[in-house]
Order: sequence, then structure tokens, then C-alpha cells
Amino acid sequence: MPKKARELSALEVKRSSRELGFHAVGGVAGLHLAVTSDSAASWILRVVIGENRADLGLGSYPEIGLAQARDRAREAREQIRGGIDPRQAKKAAALALRAATARALTFEAAAKACHIAKVSEFRNSKHKDDWINSLDRYAFPDLGSVPVAEIDLPHLVKVLGPIWTSKTETATRVRQRIESVLAWATVNKFRTGDNPARWKGNLEHALPKPAKVRKVAHHPALLWQEVGGFMADLRKREGMGARALEFAILTAARSGEVRGATWDEIDLKAKLWTIPAGRMKAGKQHRIPLSEPALKLLKALPRFDGSPYVFAAARGGMLSDMSLSAVTRRMGLDVVPHGFRSSFKDWCRTSTAYPDEVSELALAHVNSDATRAAYARDELLPQRQRLMTDWAKYCTTVPRTAAQVVVPIRRAKSR
Repeated sequence: MPKKARELSALEVKRSSRELGFHAVGGVAGLHLAVTSDSAASWILRVVIGENRADLGLGSYPEIGLAQARDRAREAREQIRGGIDPRQAKKAAALALRAATARALTFEAAAKACHIAKVSEFRNSKHKDDWINSLDRYAFPDLGSVPVAEIDLPHLVKVLGPIWTSKTETATRVRQRIESVLAWATVNKFRTGDNPARWKGNLEHALPKPAKVRKVAHHPALLWQEVGGFMADLRKREGMGARALEFAILTAARSGEVRGATWDEIDLKAKLWTIPAGRMKAGKQHRIPLSEPALKLLKALPRFDGSPYVFAAARGGMLSDMSLSAVTRRMGLDVVPHGFRSSFKDWCRTSTAYPDEVSELALAHVNSDATRAAYARDELLPQRQRLMTDWAKYCTTVPRTAAQVVVPIRRAKSR
């Protein structure tokens, strides 16, 4: 019969914790203090489970005191006597705790965690904010407090249905973002099963196809025939907003690209403006050939000490997104800066012989096979240089009205 260990006191256990090795502490058969270094000790219960010997870990010392260790040892032995393996019981308890945590994790909490995990994917801070703000506005009111493990198709229909036909583009993006959140939750073991936000074979049977209900919103634009007269008036206006709008028209660039332009993107000698991928809508670097009027405008601009921006605001920061729109409003026109890209495209189609892919590349549209092929070659820079020169020349031409055309009297009589 094995020798029964003497029951040590708490003080004796403390002294034993300074000596390497296994120390039987008594009180419960098989209970030991395992000291593996000067600063590491843990409780081990040596038992027989079935026909196999096993060492059960009961926690570290001194976080778990002597009395608590003996209680845990007695509980483990009671489980073994009842036919329960304490190791399996511990795993089951851990799984139950994780399941309870999953049930407690709300969609809003999962969305914010997913947003943090995806932070490196966003091109800029605006896109990062738009991602979570769209969920905050459209998804959180109905889904925010719902456990992420319980979200199903009816939840998605409730969120997306009211905006699917009236704000189709926004609703499509919200759906995609909800799908990302639920995919994150599945990968991280907070939910199981199919993703109810998936479109193919799922939501496509509950909601109409976006292409069937999407309403294309056209930006108010000036007729291309009126651009020359508008530019003549614009050049008389003072202020950085007016110069930024003039430059945006000459380059056919988006207002955000112009407002964020920095001097290190401009190569005056090469007559080239290179916009990095991170500032482009399509996420691809875009090069814009600069015409002589565009270069002249840049060279005349004041430079602010310490500001990197080409079109800097009063204190050296970036112009606000309303600065360019304010110019057109003051001029009494119901158009937006983005609309001049449409004016440029209409002029290209109706008044030039340039292939369509040249103007598409000028606008940084890279959706078609033709434009992708062009990007693979040389971005058609020589052709685009001529196009932008012709466009700038057109922008400085004010078409004469019939009243301005003077016909000599003699020539009129001779007809």
C-alpha cells in the first residue's frame, strides 16, 4: 500500500515552492506542487482514469492557493469516481463558454471588430469612415443589438428592403459590408452555417436585381458648347476655389483629386501630373498630361510655406469639398464640378476623332477591355497629350453668337 503523504501547511508549501521538483502536499491523494523554476510552480493531480495514469493541471501557484487546490483535486476525483473524465469536462466547459460568448457578441460589436481587421484594405480615411458609417446608419438600428450568431435572412430583408429601390447603390454596399461582417464572425467561430447576406443563390431570390431598379443619378453638367464662355468668366474670378475648378476642367479630373493634389505629384518639366493609386477611385495610379494653359495656371499659383497642397486653403490645409461647388453657385449656374467631366466626354464624342479609349483613359475609367489593354501598354500618353491640348484650346475659345457675326453690306447685296 502506497505511503500516504503528510498534509502540509500553507507555510510549508510556500517553502517547498523554492525547491525544484514534485512535492506531495497531502490532504488529497496525488496532489502535488510542481516547481519547474524559481518563478514557476503549478498544481498537479496524479490520478488513474480508466486504466491510464494522467497528470491533471489544477492551476498555477500562488494564484491558486493550497485550500483551493485541494478543493479542485477533490472535485476532480469525485468526477472520476462518477465516470467522468475531468479533461473532457474542462473542454466541454470551455466550448460552452465560447458558445455563450458568441451568443452575447452583437452585430455592432462584430462589425467594429471586422472594421479594425480590414483597416489596411481602405484606400484612405474617407473610405474607412464610409464603411462603418453606412452600417451605423442603415444596419445598426435593426441589427446592432442582435447576437451575430442569430442573424438570418429575414434580418437582412428587414434592413435592406426599405432602401433597396430608393437607394440601390447604397443598399448594395451595405449588403456587401454585412456579408463581410458575418464572414469575419464565422471565421472567428462566433457563428456557424451559411452567410445570409450572400447574394448569389440567396438574397437574389428575396430582392430584385440591383441593375433592374438602380436609378442612375446624372451630375448636373454644362453643355459642352457653353464651356468656352464659362471658362472666360471663370478666369475673371479670384480665389483658390476658382483656380482649382479651372484646373479640374482643364485636366478632366475629379474635384477630390484636384483638392488633394500636392506639389510632389506635379512634374512641370515633364508636363505631367501623377496621382498615386491611394488617391484614385479605381485604386490605380493615374497620369495626366498637362496642357500649356494648365501649366501656366500652376506656375502662377502662390505657394504656402509648410503646405504640400497645390490648391491650399487659407491656412495651408486642403480645400473643403464645397469650395469648388461654391464657385459655380456664385456664378449662378445649376451645375456641379463633377459635371464638367461629362462636358469633356461629350465634346470628345461629338467634336473630335479620338478613339473612345483615349478619352476613357483621360477620365481614369478602367472598366472596359479596351482601357485595360491600353493601361497594359503606355496609357496612350502621346494621344492623351494631344487630346488635353485640344481640350484646353477649346476651353479658351468663346463661340460667337449670330449677333456677333458682322456681314459686310456690299457682300450681302451681291448674294
